[in-house]
Amino acid sequence: MKAPYLEREEEHDLAVRWRQDRDQQALHLLTQAHMRLVIAVAARFRNFGLPMQDLIQEGHVGLLEAAARFEPERQVRFSTYATWWIRASIQDYILRNWSIVRGGTSSAQKALFFNLRRLRAKLAQSGTTRSDEEMHREIALAIGVSSNDVALMAARLAGPDTSLNVPVGEAETGGGSDRMDFLVDSQPLPDEAVGESIDSERRLKWLRQAMGVLSEREMRILKERRLKENGATLEAIGERLGISKERVRQIENRALEKLKIALIREHPEMAASV
Repeated sequence: MKAPYLEREEEHDLAVRWRQDRDQQALHLLTQAHMRLVIAVAARFRNFGLPMQDLIQEGHVGLLEAAARFEPERQVRFSTYATWWIRASIQDYILRNWSIVRGGTSSAQKALFFNLRRLRAKLAQSGTTRSDEEMHREIALAIGVSSNDVALMAARLAGPDTSLNVPVGEAETGGGSDRMDFLVDSQPLPDEAVGESIDSERRLKWLRQAMGVLSEREMRILKERRLKENGATLEAIGERLGISKERVRQIENRALEKLKIALIREHPEMAASV
């Protein structure tokens, strides 16, 4: 904060030395003189709950980015150009670290995140009573987003992140559980899913081999009855084959018994499951 202010000519000279000659001393003097600008911009975002020192460091990153891109021949003051980069760098840092849930990164979503509280406070001070839906519509119109986006962002800003390791009930005394314990996944574990997939493929291969003992008619009946998603009725198969439905049932049972015998003969370990 004690660094001297730069006159326009001195600032232009330092910017030219850095851009053309990559003079590190010129870069140091140029950025040091504008650190007070970084601090001033960072102070505008101190209410987002992040350390002020971190905001200043991120602002300094933006200042260095501005110095790398600044074109002194355009006759624009460096502070005017650097302010945008400083603010953008700090805002990106806040969006990355304010919540463990990544928020929107579009320009409209950023504007909503950083202006929602201000616009709500402004509307509340206007003296007109509004419902939440009416307020969301007015804010959406002002920023250029949908009312649903405003409602979703308002809910996020109202509720901080909660750790899944937070004790619940009597967990603090050792008799309860963490929030994580209540998140039950009904799906099988990865190793169980892989094992089941391998076993299914193996059993399917064995079944195809065993079906070689069936006659053509037995094979047809089993395919129609057991291997289709919507199996045919005994009566329908009997009509196609010219036999009674009771005869179809007998052939089906005989085919299943032959399959069982063939499977157990080739793979005795399947005796308990067939």
